[in-house]
Amino acid sequence: MQKRPLGKTGLQVAPLVFGGNVFGWTIDEQTSFKVLDTFVDHGFDTIDTADCYSAWAPGNMGGESETVIGNWLKARPGMRDRVKIFTKVGSVTGGPHEGGLTEAYILNAVEKSLSRLGVESIDLYFAHWPDPLGTPYAETLGAFQKLTQAGKVKAIGVSNVDADQLSQSLEVARTGNLPAYQVLQPEYNLYDRARFEGPLQDLCRAEGLGVVTYFSLASGFLSGKYRGTEDLGKSKRGGAVQKYMTPRGEKVLAALDRVADRHGATCAEVALAWLMAAPGVTAPIASATNPDQVANFARAAALQLTPEDIATLDETRA
Repeated sequence: MQKRPLGKTGLQVAPLVFGGNVFGWTIDEQTSFKVLDTFVDHGFDTIDTADCYSAWAPGNMGGESETVIGNWLKARPGMRDRVKIFTKVGSVTGGPHEGGLTEAYILNAVEKSLSRLGVESIDLYFAHWPDPLGTPYAETLGAFQKLTQAGKVKAIGVSNVDADQLSQSLEVARTGNLPAYQVLQPEYNLYDRARFEGPLQDLCRAEGLGVVTYFSLASGFLSGKYRGTEDLGKSKRGGAVQKYMTPRGEKVLAALDRVADRHGATCAEVALAWLMAAPGVTAPIASATNPDQVANFARAAALQLTPEDIATLDETRA
């Protein structure tokens, strides 16, 4: 499978990253192992998680996803050399952590992530949310500098920031001789476009940042399996889909249907292929709950959309 450079990190990644938020939530460890095995067997090589996954599930505390990944790596000798691991710090169940992004908090949190993952180094470590405490960028980047110098983190990234916040952090890195964020993880998909497209996308391209998108299938809405409120019970994530059931959502699905029909593909495959072709995007992040869904990822990576296809999909832009 053709690899892509991930910004200036020096990492090369396959064009789709596995979203590990499902581990310990919608699938158990045994199923998670099967899905990850299939993912690697199809030529993919990168897994994204966070230290808070999946704290929102009843009975969970956070860290369950990292633990599952760590157990899988331990059960598969040599696998660590074949995959890249992304994780994040500074979030709770869908927002910034009350501990912020202080040096003390980051240096403590990374040790817990390393232990759960059972690895000596994290390939890419993200600041998950902007700091609610207003911790100076210099302190946060200084903490990341200590981690990279110690070999505990190879590259750093940031998620859920706007163009001004990213620009300010890059300037602090430049003036303070500190490591700059090398990768952005934004929410971006065929329905949710406004927060990334424009100044933020332009900044990433100008600065050479890698971009890995989350909610790439809009919580599953862009798979096409949710066509009405009666479909919301099809999965545990159904409740997050209702907000997409708007006249524009119907327009997006209709466009996906047209393009999918042209290629004999699924809506999910087309939506992911659109992201893979989007300017400045390195790879979308997507989750699967069974091995068959991973096969869709491989077909999406092989799908070449035509200019006509892109135009059909772009007509749905709000």
